[in-house]
Amino acid sequence: MDNYDVRDLALAEEGRLRIEWAGREMPVNGLIKERFAREKPLEGVRISACLHITTETANLALTLREGGADVVLCASNPLSTQDDVAAALVEYGIPVNAIKGEDDGTYYRHITTAIEHRPQITMDDGADLVSTIHKKYADLSHEVVGGTEETTTGVIRLRNMAGSGNLNYPVIAVNDARTKHFFDNRYGTGQSTIDGVTRATNILWAGRTVVVCGYGFCGKGIASRAQGMGAHVIVTEVDPILALEAVMDGYRVMPLLEACDEGQVFITVTGDKSVLDRAHFMRMRDGAIVANSGHFNVEINIPALEDLAKSKRKVRPFVEEYTIAGGVHIYLLGEGRLINLAAAEGHPASVMDMSFANQALCVERLVVAKGEMGRDVYPVPDDIDREVGKLKLTSMNLVIDSLTEEQEEYLGSWESGT
Repeated sequence: MDNYDVRDLALAEEGRLRIEWAGREMPVNGLIKERFAREKPLEGVRISACLHITTETANLALTLREGGADVVLCASNPLSTQDDVAAALVEYGIPVNAIKGEDDGTYYRHITTAIEHRPQITMDDGADLVSTIHKKYADLSHEVVGGTEETTTGVIRLRNMAGSGNLNYPVIAVNDARTKHFFDNRYGTGQSTIDGVTRATNILWAGRTVVVCGYGFCGKGIASRAQGMGAHVIVTEVDPILALEAVMDGYRVMPLLEACDEGQVFITVTGDKSVLDRAHFMRMRDGAIVANSGHFNVEINIPALEDLAKSKRKVRPFVEEYTIAGGVHIYLLGEGRLINLAAAEGHPASVMDMSFANQALCVERLVVAKGEMGRDVYPVPDDIDREVGKLKLTSMNLVIDSLTEEQEEYLGSWESGT
């Protein structure tokens, strides 16, 4: 096998141990892997996956391979790759093209390698693989049976493609599964973002004023975890309903420019661009820490910060100090990329267990339903979502109630009143 590009194969043994450790926290994935090994529902199916190359992704890839799939992986973010995991996957016989810290040219070259696999199924986290196929390899897009998308940013892009008639095959929005965004986005992003900022800076959260830009499920998780560490949390929003929810959850809500007067740590998690812009940098206090936990680094207008800077230096791994007018220092973390993966290990394996169980089962459904779905973005089928929830509860040795026949009949009727 020579269709791989990783930093160092000598890291494989360390990666293998970490993959095994994560696997212990992914019992649902393990159950699906056992069934896939018996039934081979993906026999001979070519899958190209553009995902964060982490221990959890490795366990997903191994599950797909057990199902008979021919899997190739590339990174969905230049800083999210765990080099030891990439090396271990190559040793497992799964081609990986990903190196932590790769430049944009290498990043897209690796995506091209995944496309050259001529996938029948695509798996994406951010939609860079799908968009590149459609922009540069449109002829290949008609060979694709379907795809899955892992994150909010990617779902937004894909819905825009579908709405404009530019999506050539069906994609299931795994991100929108209840067993994904209720847990992965809220608990996974919440914990791992705090972890990433802590590892990069070693700050004390207690007593610090933290500004969370965006109050979707990811923002809710970050705000909750920061508050739990003793921080004073300010939320900024453009959606009046989400802003109202943040107020009722106990957070202060104000325009971002006003928050710049008080904020000490700023975390963007909106899926949009230039959320933190020139005007915000100019109003920040000395020592402000700026991080992003949205998929792309465009949430922070880094070119504007570069233009404002009188000097710049690296002061810690993943921490760059920008000095702007008045001697104000602003600290950008992880080059503005996903801080939970740039400076930490990403989501805990136990929460990714549900996300990647959805991925595996949705890939199976796409293969079974070949030709039956139109060129659109689809929700995760409810039976898959519920099955993942049931399997997770079982793995935790938890039992819940069931409706009686009378209760089911009542819920399915309209005649009964007071």
